[in-house]
Amino acid sequence: MQRFFVKNILFIIAVNLLVKPIWVLFIDRGVQNTVEAGSYGTYQALFSLGIIFQTVLDFGISNYNSRTISQNPERLPELFPAMLSVRLALMGFYMVIAYSWGYLLGYRGWELYLLIGILLIQSLNALLAFIRSNVAALHRFKTDAMLSVTDRLLMILICGFLLVYPPTARAFKIQWFVITQIVCYFVAAAAGYIVLRRIGKVKLRFSFDFPEIKGVIKSSFPYALLIFLMSVYNRADAVMIERMCTDGKEQAGIWAAAFRLLDMSNMLGLMFATMLLPLFGRMLSQKTDVRPIVKLCVNMMVPFSVVVAIAALFYGGDIMYLLYHNNPVYGAQANNYRLVFSCLMLSFPAWCLMYVYSTLLTANGSLKTLNFIALGGVIFNLVLNYVLVREYKAFGGAITSLATQSGLAITFIIFAVRIAGLPVNIRWVLAHLGFIALVLVLGYASAYMVHGVSSPIRLTVFGAICILLMFVFRFVSVTNLKQLINKKMQQ
Repeated sequence: MQRFFVKNILFIIAVNLLVKPIWVLFIDRGVQNTVEAGSYGTYQALFSLGIIFQTVLDFGISNYNSRTISQNPERLPELFPAMLSVRLALMGFYMVIAYSWGYLLGYRGWELYLLIGILLIQSLNALLAFIRSNVAALHRFKTDAMLSVTDRLLMILICGFLLVYPPTARAFKIQWFVITQIVCYFVAAAAGYIVLRRIGKVKLRFSFDFPEIKGVIKSSFPYALLIFLMSVYNRADAVMIERMCTDGKEQAGIWAAAFRLLDMSNMLGLMFATMLLPLFGRMLSQKTDVRPIVKLCVNMMVPFSVVVAIAALFYGGDIMYLLYHNNPVYGAQANNYRLVFSCLMLSFPAWCLMYVYSTLLTANGSLKTLNFIALGGVIFNLVLNYVLVREYKAFGGAITSLATQSGLAITFIIFAVRIAGLPVNIRWVLAHLGFIALVLVLGYASAYMVHGVSSPIRLTVFGAICILLMFVFRFVSVTNLKQLINKKMQQ
């Protein structure tokens, strides 16, 4: 099973690394640097508002579906029509609810038209996620990986042309960005259905049998509640910053610029979680020991995330300057860009831990526990945001995010250890803490004690030394990887 996991996760990472960084660093960033700062800040706030209400849109169907089909693959043709019907009905309901809240929050005119487009993007993305959850549940992880980048690949081609071709680049508007995403998500969802029809024997038909739909909604409700609570404590920051600050649109733009790189980094954890949910689901149903997979995931993600976070802490100003010095807002807000980015990136290790341990609890069916933890995270996040955003604006939101994610990561680990019976390996924990301390010292030394060397060179040397340390601490073992890849698949 470990060999199966390693081969598939490495393929997924490789595919995503070829496409998604280009989308984040060149297309999404290019759009922000091209359009007016205020219009992109509004887009980001509306995007976060749409994500908060994703609970209505998804209603936990993707997670519930992935867990159910992974344990009973033969039920896919039977469940697909009802699941698809519920999904389409929820898309309409979601757009009405989220649009109404946007109106109540004070958005008017072109902002509401922009909100409609964003809600349509979210709806099509959720439809694609539902289709992909079936593909992943069948353990077709490589196929799922290809589907996961189809939309971004199309957007890179279309938006890239619009941003590079001089006549369209000069006239580029945020509305074009939204329309492009709508078209690309629709094409990707259609392609996903064609693939699923071939491998899963599903048919495009609808089932509006009320008892059946009621059963789906009742079963998926705990997952829906969890998604809603997680969306609030993950995305409320941007909305509160944009609404509460006197210069809200500008501050939301700064937040978006910093959060973009955290969001790109979190693709790593999301790739693991997408694969781990059906994998843990099947392993737990077959009474297979999940501890080796948990340890493997932590050893692969946490050291890497620590290096990235500490690099952002000491080189945040250089990174922000490289990406946004052409943005008209950057000059007067350079220090704010650096502070928000560094603070947000420090939460990256916590995100990675949550992707492993919360996914394990989800696969175990511990939804009541997860929802209580998430509710605590929502209360803590909203209260702290209310206090800090008024005083420190976007930086206050970053502090709140770091505190929220760190607290939740620790809580998820504690409950996963208790509920799933994971052993507490003190030596393993101390190894990770020692690695963090050593990387912190190296980061400080490279940033402030080495003179006469450019920042890119210092950062490169720092990263190379940290990679070597991962092998020294045996988080990554060449011998073990070779054994996992070469020996026969164990399932």
